[in-house]
This record gives sequence, C-alpha cells and structure tokens, in this order.
Amino acid sequence: MPAKIPATVVTGFLGAGKTTLIRHMLQNAEGRRIALIINEFGDLGVDGDILKGCGDETCTEDDVMELSNGCICCTVAEDFIPTMQKLLERDNAPDHIVIETSGLALPQPLVRAFNWPEISTRVTVDGVVTVVDGKAVSEGRFAHNVAAVDAQRKLDENLDHDTPLSELFEDQVACADMIVVNKADLLGSDEADALVGRLRSDSRDGVQVVKSTMGVLPVNVLLGQGIGAESDLEARHEVHHHHHDHDDDDHDDHDDHDDHDDHHHDHDHDAFESFVVTRSEIDDAGAFALRVADVIRDHDILRLKGFVAVTGKPMRLTLQAVGPRVDTYFDQPFGSQPRETRLVVIGQAGLDRAAIEAALAA
Repeated sequence: MPAKIPATVVTGFLGAGKTTLIRHMLQNAEGRRIALIINEFGDLGVDGDILKGCGDETCTEDDVMELSNGCICCTVAEDFIPTMQKLLERDNAPDHIVIETSGLALPQPLVRAFNWPEISTRVTVDGVVTVVDGKAVSEGRFAHNVAAVDAQRKLDENLDHDTPLSELFEDQVACADMIVVNKADLLGSDEADALVGRLRSDSRDGVQVVKSTMGVLPVNVLLGQGIGAESDLEARHEVHHHHHDHDDDDHDDHDDHDDHDDHHHDHDHDAFESFVVTRSEIDDAGAFALRVADVIRDHDILRLKGFVAVTGKPMRLTLQAVGPRVDTYFDQPFGSQPRETRLVVIGQAGLDRAAIEAALAA
C-alpha cells in the first residue's frame, strides 16, 4: 500500500497571519508539490485569489481548492470528504496537503474527519499548526481586531456568539502540535520569551512553540512533523463547545488575509539556524535515542535528523526527531560511506552549539 499523504492543518484567528505563513511556505516549497484547501465563508474567496497569485509552480489553480460552505465540521460529508477524494484521486497527487481553516474554526472536528473510511487509508494529519497574533495575545485581546472577529462570528448562525475569544483560543491551543507566535517583531525580546513560555506551559507536552515575523518559517520546520493527529484525539480534546446545535462538533466561519505588510523578509530566516554534529560510533541505539530526546528538551531543538553508526551493525541507523519524539530504524548498509554518526540540528537562532555537540558526543 502506498504511504499516506501527509496533511497539515493551519488554524488561528482572523488576522493572526495564517495566509501569509502559507503563502511564504508555497513560495519556498523546496520542490514539494503542495495542494491547498481553504475553508472560506461566503462567496468572497479573497484568500484563494491571493494564494493563486503567488506565482510559484506549486501553487497553480489546480492545487488550490476552496470549501465555500463555511464551517468544515458542519459540512464534512457533503463538502470536505468529496474535496479530499478529488485531490487524492488526481494523477499527479500532491506530496503534501495544507488545509487553512477559517478564522474561528476549531481544528478538532476537522482532525476527526480524517478517520472517515473514505480517506483514512490514504491521508494522515502530519500536524496541527496554530498561528497566534503575538502582540494581541500578550495584551489579552487574542485578535488584533476584535470587532472584525465578532462581525465574522455573527455571519455564522451555527456559532455560539457569546463564547469568549479566550475560550476559542484555548481550544485552538489544545489541538496544536506547533504554535507559531507571529508578529514577534512587535514584541520586546523579554515579552516574546515570556509569551512563548506561557504558551508552552498551557499546551501538551512536546508541543513546539516558535516565533515568527511575517509568517516566515522554514518549510522543513512546518511540514514533516509526522504526528498522525487523527489517532491522538483524546489528548487534544475540546475544552469548550461553541455550536448551538452540535454536541460532537464545534467550529465556525471565514478567514484572514491580513497581517502587517506584505513584503518578503527572507532575512528572517536568520531567526533559525542549523548545523551538523559528527561523532564516532555508538554502542547502544536505545540509550542514544533517549540521550537525543534529553538534549532536544534541554536546548529547545525543533528538529534533529541524520544517520547513526552503531557498533557491530553493518546497517546505518536513521534517526529523525520532531521535538522530543525520536524515531529510529535501520535503513541500508554504509557501503563505501565512512562509519560515523552525522546529525543535522535545526532550531531557532541562539542554540548553544558547543553544549549540544558536547552532549551528543558524550
């Protein structure tokens, strides 16, 4: 059976910067064929037009599909599942699917939909990315323009219009595998670090919290988390229910195309760094994987991947870690390659490279 196609769910309030983050990702896809599903509310289709105009070969008209019935959780059977099937049945299937939920949509019901038998064997939720407006959240407003969010909410009669934004926000955080604190440039350094710490303590163990400006994040940080979120719904349960007449689903309305400014800030990639650590063979693969997990936690490393030489084993050990979750398997003989351990470390700028190298070489 072919491998399941990974799908990333991007959620967050109107104006947090979801569309800007996705546009940047499409323009820097590094050869991946990415298909995009947008959950629009109403007939405006504004975000779809913006994304279709991004000019990248991964972003052709065929690769952008729009759900114009509003709330995904209310229209799973008649709208979302057929859209997914259409995408999966194409001759040139995508390498990755990105789904941008509407501004007030909760991700849990959407993740649950990936267990529907029509698609469950063919696609998996790679991860849920929740984008937050760092400045607004730090000031307790949760959205830059609260009036716009409330106006958006009134458009959907399925929503409980009295639910505080703070409760909707808690549900988005409860489902996240990665939280992106966007507009970090509008916060002081201490203020940004305090917010990152607060969000990390409010989320599940292992959830990554990263800062960004203009939604600029490396594609290999956003994609390839390998979570399989649809098999992990108990851990990301909804804290609140926001519909008037649904007990099992909760969701909502339209979406964001706004941030501050639309320039390309490629230099913001400087906010991330990567380096290679090499060392000699290791004796115990299991113990080394545990050490890698500890190093990742101690130094807040986002990704760590590479090959490990294990004493007495002719095959090389492939090691991949997303946050503190480490996966290993033997893949192929070293052949003519040197028997050494080579690991690529990826994280936000400021990693203590010497300490990380020392810990991995111990």
